[in-house]
Amino acid sequence: MSLLVIVSFYFIASAFTFIAYALDKSAARNQRWRVSENTLHLCSLIGGWPGALAAQRFLRHKSNKASFQRMFWMTVAINAGAIAWLEFSPAAHYLR
Repeated sequence: MSLLVIVSFYFIASAFTFIAYALDKSAARNQRWRVSENTLHLCSLIGGWPGALAAQRFLRHKSNKASFQRMFWMTVAINAGAIAWLEFSPAAHYLR
């Protein structure tokens, strides 16, 4: 996979994830239907974690909930590990 494809995917996933956090923050303030934490974590896991991190910092959303933060950082580690495996593992050669 080319670097441009990977960067583009992360950018799109991050933008989508940032929007999901913003919608959830707005819903929390207005007592409306919320985006589930599992959905937010899934968005992070598939590559949207930079957008999630930005939303946590800029929107101050989900940044103080310890259980959420533990799971969030686990999704970052899993995502990074998967990217490293895809890039460097001979076993993943057929996926590249």
